[in-house]
Amino acid sequence: MIQVILVDDQGLLRAGLRAILENAEDVTVVAEAANGRAALARGRETKPDLFLMDLRMPVMDGIEAIRAIRADPLLAPVPVLVLTTFDDQDDVTEAIAAGANGYLLKDIEPDDLRRAVRRAVAGEAQVAPGIVRQMMDRIARLPTRRSKETEIAGLTDREIQILTHVGRGLTNEEIGKALYLSPETARTYVSRLMNKLNARDRTQLVVLAHRAGLVD
Repeated sequence: MIQVILVDDQGLLRAGLRAILENAEDVTVVAEAANGRAALARGRETKPDLFLMDLRMPVMDGIEAIRAIRADPLLAPVPVLVLTTFDDQDDVTEAIAAGANGYLLKDIEPDDLRRAVRRAVAGEAQVAPGIVRQMMDRIARLPTRRSKETEIAGLTDREIQILTHVGRGLTNEEIGKALYLSPETARTYVSRLMNKLNARDRTQLVVLAHRAGLVD
């Protein structure tokens, strides 16, 4: 059972999210919090599998809360999935830099939200499609700092294939089907890439794949 803490300053919205998540047999909401500080306290009490967190809240906002979670030895491994109304690129960049494992918008469909929760707990980065396009546009405008050869130096041909598919936004299951691998083998390759490229999560692999020129 996936145990989730809902973090949002609007009680009505939390109630709606609870109903959506608990409509799935494998998800339960173990606590709610109206701000980041309360989320930290609830997290230490319940040891959840995931924080589903808004960004703009009183007392302690989502960005501060993510940083605090990543600095807490007990909570640092717990994925944080941002769910917010705002697709501002500065917010996206700050949230991911702080340690968020995904960034979703509140217009997401219920089934997609439940799916995103499962994937985030499984270690996959979840970013709203429109935000991915904005991120890639911004990256494309950045000056090139390293050559393609430098970015992917030391990777095997298979690892480059995996990195390319990660850059295109494919899940482990989709990568496995494309390359005739099991999802577990694809997941192993992705973990190996994170170690080799010093990437904190899948989102950073996406950025590296684009910077290396593997994805248009």
